[in-house]
Amino acid sequence: MTSVFKPLKSVNTLVLAGILAAASLAATAQTVAPAAPATASAPDKSDPTAGHHDQHRHDPAKMQARIAQHQAELKAKLAITPAQEGAWSAYTSALQPQAPHAVQRPDRTAMRAEVEKLTTPQRIDKMNALRTQHMAEMNAALTKRGDAIKSFYAALNADQQKVFDAQRMGRGGKGHPSHHNG
Repeated sequence: MTSVFKPLKSVNTLVLAGILAAASLAATAQTVAPAAPATASAPDKSDPTAGHHDQHRHDPAKMQARIAQHQAELKAKLAITPAQEGAWSAYTSALQPQAPHAVQRPDRTAMRAEVEKLTTPQRIDKMNALRTQHMAEMNAALTKRGDAIKSFYAALNADQQKVFDAQRMGRGGKGHPSHHNG
């Protein structure tokens, strides 16, 4: 009878080893990796394309300059007439990125203290409510932006609309210029 249990014992050993391996992987995954040295994250100065997106994303002045350049290029391509200046101004104003200080952000310390007092189901409900609010705000901003584009587009003549349609949006769609292909 002992021979029948030997295979079971080895299976149990394998199962136990698998559980321990999974537990150690889970523990390792939850540990915080040490911060990388500052020099490792710095873009390579010898490579002109290295860190291209990060350089502009974090510098509001460079981002504004890039937006202004793209808008000037689009305005020239469209040959905006004096009669269309009002529509152009409304369009460019609506597309300006929101300043970080304009976005209402909750006090994270107070929110964390509030959330710590909640039960797990209450925390889930709180996070769902916050996500719903955030999504509603994003949808409202996108709708406003879309309406501004449609309004400007309606002010263009047929030839200008063709030029506008040929432009690429920020991440690959059609609509307005992008630093990738604009």
